Amino acid sequence: MDAATLEELKYPIGKFDYSEPYSEEKVNGWIDAIEALPSWLDICIENLDAQQLDTPYRPDGWTINQVFHHIADSHMNGVQRLKLALTEYNPTIIPYNEKLWAELPDVSHTPVNISITMVHALHRRWGQLLRNLKPEDWKRTYYHPADDRTVPIWQSTGVYAWHGRHHMEQVRRLRERMGW
Repeated sequence: MDAATLEELKYPIGKFDYSEPYSEEKVNGWIDAIEALPSWLDICIENLDAQQLDTPYRPDGWTINQVFHHIADSHMNGVQRLKLALTEYNPTIIPYNEKLWAELPDVSHTPVNISITMVHALHRRWGQLLRNLKPEDWKRTYYHPADDRTVPIWQSTGVYAWHGRHHMEQVRRLRERMGW
């Protein structure tokens, strides 16, 4: 497989554009995407059997099972980071090794629908929190030591909206390629 094809499989919607400036319209679209993700995931996983769930979305990539559990793990961290930024002054968040988390026993031994249910509940609360922020809250920040950057809440919202869609598209496109 050539590098361009592998890159397309890894990043089917491209990488997040950190250079985009803040806009209320953009943020509202990102919140819409965060709220819609659970339903999108339901469609992506519909009627998949155990063998299909254990299929990697690309060569040397995670299985569908790992992708869906990863979304739950990542987005739980995202909500925690948001709440820290809202309640502390530029807190330093704790990064985690997502690759190692994807190999933990809860990922391989827990049915994927458990994480989908978690995403439904988490995104409901996340959407409510985001929709009720004050204008000045969007400028609050946290510090990400692994990236050595300060992240404003508005940008973090964009990253997580992109992240959910990014992984959803990996699975959706795998299904399309496989004819599932």
